[in-house]
Amino acid sequence: MDNLPKPLRTAFFLSGSTAITAETLGRSMLTQFSEFEFEQVTVPYIETETQIKEVIAKINDAHESNGHRPLVFSTLTDAHFRDLLATESQALVLDMFAAFLSPLEQEIGMPSSQRSGRSHSIQDISSYRIRIDAVHFALENDDGAVVKYYDQADMIVIGVSRSGKTPTCLYMALQFGLYMANYPLTEEDFDQVKLPDLLMPYKHKLFALTIDVDRLAAIRSERRANSRYASLQQCEMEIRAFDALIQRYKIPSLNVSELSIEEIATRIVAASGVKRRI
Repeated sequence: MDNLPKPLRTAFFLSGSTAITAETLGRSMLTQFSEFEFEQVTVPYIETETQIKEVIAKINDAHESNGHRPLVFSTLTDAHFRDLLATESQALVLDMFAAFLSPLEQEIGMPSSQRSGRSHSIQDISSYRIRIDAVHFALENDDGAVVKYYDQADMIVIGVSRSGKTPTCLYMALQFGLYMANYPLTEEDFDQVKLPDLLMPYKHKLFALTIDVDRLAAIRSERRANSRYASLQQCEMEIRAFDALIQRYKIPSLNVSELSIEEIATRIVAASGVKRRI
């Protein structure tokens, strides 16, 4: 029974701008239905009637192909496009702006601007610059390559190789404007059974990412299959030594084995109390 294919549904994410909001909210909802497989189609920057009608045709084709109404997550702000979508598409249309804007307009006492993409545009130059500077800092201070700027870091993420340090730091830099550095702990560090001397002055900034042995071995195998680096024995040795090290120094930690980058980042911020810049 477990080998039977899951029922297929098509999900469209539509927007007059980047479609990031539609994707984020829509995909979050779809994760609640693991019994289905969803073919996901993103269509950003819908700006003309021709474009919306082409999208509607694709939606209706998907309905005919798999026999189920497609699911449409829309953040379209153009009232005419929204009407066409509601009346001409053979889909369940979840109009996210309609659900929230009308009550908000009533509460505030004035109509919304009906402009697309304002949440992702460069309206606040200072916040934009913070993001760019933070990303540059994360890239420059990645994987222990440069350590002389650690005094400027908001946080230094440590972990064994391939435990998710780099993507976590980049995400926190881009989304939160935090100055993130990361440092990999290696066999040499474990042999000495202590934190590297260069990290000791910044012990208060350290946050550890831990990971299950099987998960780490699988990730490393994608990079170096059948190597000592990816072997269960090597992964187990490193994780055991790393866990002992962070317990010895009472470094806060998070097991990232089953977490997305977004979850890792938000949990770190919540656990550490570090203040976001944006």
